[in-house]
Amino acid sequence: MGEQKQKEASKSVFIFGKKNYKFMFIGLACIALGFILMSGGGSDDPNVFNPEIFSWRRIRLAPMLVLVGFGIQVYAILLNPDKKS
Repeated sequence: MGEQKQKEASKSVFIFGKKNYKFMFIGLACIALGFILMSGGGSDDPNVFNPEIFSWRRIRLAPMLVLVGFGIQVYAILLNPDKKS
């Protein structure tokens, strides 16, 4: 009888719910997309300047996506999975 109570007590309980994980994966995708958009624009020859490193995509869009992704991650962590709505 004691073993059965111990097995019931040792069941793993997840801290986050399905909704939390969904938002976490969305945030992770935003962060990854931001870093992918930030990459590139370099030059093979160090004596040649490539002005593509200052494009709108690398300076504005990519960092904004990374910050939005981190914001979604914070929201996913703070989201209450037990709340009925």
